[in-house]
Amino acid sequence: MATVLVVSDLPALRAELRTMLEGPELTVEEAESGKEALAIVKDGGVDLVVVDLQVGSMGAMAITMELRNEESYGAADPVAVLMLLDRRADVFLARRSGAEGFVVKPLDPQRIRTAVRALLRGDEYEDDSWRPTTVRVTAST
Repeated sequence: MATVLVVSDLPALRAELRTMLEGPELTVEEAESGKEALAIVKDGGVDLVVVDLQVGSMGAMAITMELRNEESYGAADPVAVLMLLDRRADVFLARRSGAEGFVVKPLDPQRIRTAVRALLRGDEYEDDSWRPTTVRVTAST
């Protein structure tokens, strides 16, 4: 059974993600701050962190970078991170921080579950809903 830590300072978002994810093969834990999330991860047993981009004074980018820093010198076990982004421009932040995946809001249960499954099996996941649609103009003859 895998354990997913959902990090958000919004109780409604944590409850929504719990509803999307929790089941017989997946346990969901919650944290409402970056500091709390880091402590839970450091204690061990977390397979994936799903973190909202903006969480109080320590958002997803800071949490992810701190996790990567602690992993780099052996203070914490490696754990995959899925960022929940607010807009297209935030994709840069997710990539820069070292997150293994991201999903752009609004949240879709299917995309969230697909991303979580990918990260739990060791893959990466980039939500492509942020990409603009390509419009091709063809010349008529």
